[in-house]
Amino acid sequence: MINCASISVELSKVESKLSTEDTSESENELEELVLRESIVSATGLTDSNVQIGIKGDPSLRETTLERKRYESPVDKVMPELINSLQDILLNRSTYRVFIGFNSGEIRTHSIFDPLRQEIHAAEKLADKAYIERHFPQIDYVDKIQGMRDVYSCVRNSKMFEKVPGYWLNIFNKRHASWEPMTEDEIKTILSSLEIMRELPDFYLRNISICIVQDMVRMQFNCDGTQIISAENYQKFIEDNMPS
Repeated sequence: MINCASISVELSKVESKLSTEDTSESENELEELVLRESIVSATGLTDSNVQIGIKGDPSLRETTLERKRYESPVDKVMPELINSLQDILLNRSTYRVFIGFNSGEIRTHSIFDPLRQEIHAAEKLADKAYIERHFPQIDYVDKIQGMRDVYSCVRNSKMFEKVPGYWLNIFNKRHASWEPMTEDEIKTILSSLEIMRELPDFYLRNISICIVQDMVRMQFNCDGTQIISAENYQKFIEDNMPS
């Protein structure tokens, strides 16, 4: 005698399994799409795409050679500023910095207040006493551990239960393999700023350095943008800067 109840249960199991497999396949496709379609994905630059160039405004490209570079507030304090930037990135709370060479605007993000941005004047940041007042000291190793702790806190929060499955996969994989920018890479990047600022015609207008994303974003006088992994920054300099 056929047991209809038993057959019904088995069919439900099969349907549930197929549904789970379909969902898993769909989430895998979404995960791949999310990581592929943005300029810089949630996991940063990939090994196959360690440098990205973005063309800017054509009108700025076409008039590049006609625009004279004037000395900016940053240029006037460049040596002192570079020392300060190295100090706040290696020995203090800052994990991301934006330097606007034309305006003298310096934007910083602190591990002690990670959701907010601070804005400083370049000439102020060149002052050691100002650095002491505004940027609490923390060892580089401890700051990196603080970044890991922040992401772990987000991962374990009730809020994160609302995240779609494919985003959860991205987050977990990134968290497991994440490595920050190294101290030597930071020194290499900062040591090149003065040279790039003095390039004839195609000089540097602004730069962002992010320890978390292990990435540098630069914008030049021609309005072109270069996004480079810190690991490949030295090669970019060797290939593009005058010897």
